[in-house]
Amino acid sequence: MVYALLLVALAAVAAAAVLRHYLPLLRGGLPKGSFGWPLIGETIGFLHAHPSNTAGGFLKEHVARYGTVFKSHLFGSPAVVSCDEELNHFVLHNEERLFECSYPGAIRTILGESSALVVTGERHRQIRSMFLALVASTGLKASYVASVDESARSLIASWRGRETISFCEEARKFPYKVIMEQVLGLPPDGPVALRILEEYQIFMKGIISLPITLPGTAFSKAVKARKRISETMEKFIEDRKRSPTKQAVFLDVLLANKELTHDDKVAFLLDSLLAGHETTSVLLSILVYFIGKSPSIIDQLKKEHEAIRSTKGKEEPLTPDDYRKMEYTSRVINEGLRCGNIVKLVHRKVLKDVTYKGYVIPAGWKILPILGAVHVDPSHHLEPEQFQPRRWEGLNQPAGKSFAPFGGGLRLCPGSEIVKVEAAFFLHHLVLNYRSLLLNKLNKISGVSHEKPEENRAKPTCGSLLSSSRFKWRMGEEDAPMLHQYVEFKKGLPIQLEPVS
Repeated sequence: MVYALLLVALAAVAAAAVLRHYLPLLRGGLPKGSFGWPLIGETIGFLHAHPSNTAGGFLKEHVARYGTVFKSHLFGSPAVVSCDEELNHFVLHNEERLFECSYPGAIRTILGESSALVVTGERHRQIRSMFLALVASTGLKASYVASVDESARSLIASWRGRETISFCEEARKFPYKVIMEQVLGLPPDGPVALRILEEYQIFMKGIISLPITLPGTAFSKAVKARKRISETMEKFIEDRKRSPTKQAVFLDVLLANKELTHDDKVAFLLDSLLAGHETTSVLLSILVYFIGKSPSIIDQLKKEHEAIRSTKGKEEPLTPDDYRKMEYTSRVINEGLRCGNIVKLVHRKVLKDVTYKGYVIPAGWKILPILGAVHVDPSHHLEPEQFQPRRWEGLNQPAGKSFAPFGGGLRLCPGSEIVKVEAAFFLHHLVLNYRSLLLNKLNKISGVSHEKPEENRAKPTCGSLLSSSRFKWRMGEEDAPMLHQYVEFKKGLPIQLEPVS
């Protein structure tokens, strides 16, 4: 009798779950699409990793079957998925009126309730104002630019005498040094900074993992790592209050803010690491991956940076004026952002019914603008899977709606230009100190278009070297930027370094 009652109860729970899953489909006027299986919906297929310069199998199949706007069931909620540039732009620019930021509970758990990524309304405006103040305090100011230049120079110099490096690991050191010095006033190799870095690496592994809270999982470890980072930050903040230094850093501006709570300030520092550190380091890895297999692109970069360096002393740091001269470099960076798709999508909740192209997007549903899908859509970008900086020249530059690597609207990343400055300065020192030796097996999978410079140049053969430089570098094992929720190089992008005689 007990077993029978138990079976009846389980059947009732299962029926309720099925009903709850499919009930939203009764709403009329919805876009075409599929809800997948009860409970899990289509989330597993949606999160399947794919090369960053493609839309991936899930989106390709669904767009071909249902169109660029379709319904689905993702992250435990009925959702409308948008690969449509117009709808994406509409959603991003109607924040708080028709749509609201709404990330899955697992993201909120790991980032914290005070993270700028998840807060809404007035609290978001307060925290965003601090980010804008941070950008204003750095921007293209001489002291910040000099710090970026010195960080890039010292990191690349540290590779001398090494045969191989994990580029992803090395790339993380560059923006971290800048953030520690400019925001916290900490030496990057000091005990506090190293402790934060160690915990932060655990934290990042959890962000790109499945949200399983069992002990020992990457997600569980990340939640604990975040707590330890918060405790370290709190102790550092208290020490700073008791013993202020003469060195003016942005932390002092943050501590003087009376509108933000203590938790808000700790979360702000974590967000600074996530936005400034991770975005720049991933972009650098993407750039090295793509340009490392195109001699003509590196050659044009080298010409531009040799011209800039010819007007300066050997050890003279780069300046804001030098950055403004890096026109071809800017096109390469834009193409890296387009092919890298560091921000694949954003999560929003619909606040009131919205009608779009005859479809109803119901209140209470999630809407997921897939920014990366537009970046690799052939109707907006010719040969979208090819890395072609020339697409950014003059009138061929894509319109704003079809290129949104930093989001848009009220949540447009305030530090987007800082990321580009850091990437440009890093490329300056990289191409002047190293040159690429290509591997044919990597060329076959690279998605790189070998662009010819303006003058007629024979297409370089595999294994050909660029003009003389002190070192050369080549890809080690096969690796590629894979995109699920975030971009990841599974093997860390191994690079072989060789002195050039």
